[in-house]
Amino acid sequence: MRDWWREFSGLVLPVACAGCGRPRTELCPVCGAALNGAPARRVLPSPRPAGLPAVHAAAPYENAVRAVLLAHKERGALGLAGPLGRALAAAVRAGTGQAGAVGPLLLVPVPSARSATAARGHDPVFRIARAAADELRSTGGRVRVLPVLRQLRVVADQSGLGAHRRRANLAGALGVAAGSERLLAHGRVVLVDDLLTTGSTLAEAARAVAEALGSGGRPSGRTVCAAAVVSASPSAFEINRN
Repeated sequence: MRDWWREFSGLVLPVACAGCGRPRTELCPVCGAALNGAPARRVLPSPRPAGLPAVHAAAPYENAVRAVLLAHKERGALGLAGPLGRALAAAVRAGTGQAGAVGPLLLVPVPSARSATAARGHDPVFRIARAAADELRSTGGRVRVLPVLRQLRVVADQSGLGAHRRRANLAGALGVAAGSERLLAHGRVVLVDDLLTTGSTLAEAARAVAEALGSGGRPSGRTVCAAAVVSASPSAFEINRN
């Protein structure tokens, strides 16, 4: 019901660009170009957490891109899932090549805490992942969204934590839902999230997937684990510039 009201209100109430505030548009061309105007690139946090797969991102987390992500996540601007999904799809393509080349792509979104999802009234990463899957299918890709990751315990708020403390906070916090192993084994797993900062969350998600697949490490063969995000910290882009 809450999602329905937000989508309806977006049709009948005045809107402004989530990136710059320009009236009468939810995302203006200039802010849209900041999100989707450049090729997705490999990004690398420093220090790189153990087990982090190769990560590609569409845009640095700054200015209009930051504002758009926050509007979708925290203010319920659900119409932004489309352009955010296209950005995530570009990052998936950059990290995997043609979507249907060798088996289907399995987009596995990083889960939000239940309390955060309840407070927001939606799961932003799952919503963006579905939009990305639609975009990838529109160009012939075989894609599924598998929301199989679960939080096994409560973790502290990550805001303000450095890389080392984030890794400790997240260690062992994620797992794969029982019975989902066979789904993960029939395609190429791509972990997806909206934002990369230290990489600790994606590294923990990769560990959980690898453990579920019984590989004792990283997935191999048709289940090679990559990661894609809409945005990453500017420093992660700078490190990878050369």
